[in-house]
Amino acid sequence: MKVSDIMSDQVICISDGASLKDAHHLMQTRGVRHLPVISEIDGTLVGVLTHKKMIASVMSMLNKYGQGALDRKERYTPIDTVMDKDCQHLTADEPLTVVVEYFIENKLGCLPVVDADKKVLGIVTSSDFIKLCRTLLQQKN
Repeated sequence: MKVSDIMSDQVICISDGASLKDAHHLMQTRGVRHLPVISEIDGTLVGVLTHKKMIASVMSMLNKYGQGALDRKERYTPIDTVMDKDCQHLTADEPLTVVVEYFIENKLGCLPVVDADKKVLGIVTSSDFIKLCRTLLQQKN
């Protein structure tokens, strides 16, 4: 099996020009925990913002500035100061046997899937592996 067999291709991305407030709102309204961040200039993958990282940033702001300033601080915090810029990524034809080991060893929640030009094609999450596991287990019964 390959990455393309389990990846979500309806991935929600966010621009590297967005704010932390934009990302927070997008995660809440779209029900996602991982946002590939793409360049406004050429649409290539430049990073990933996870729900965990976003929440940690918001909590840090809350503790430092208080509830009254939180909205303003979130609005003026560029996403590129919070996102993981050194994110790993996959190609659609990579074998899942390699990818699953990478997830386990690095305790990752997601990996974006890109084409040769680093344009986002999809995303693979730990939930995608759980769904695959369910499918395989159901086939055994």
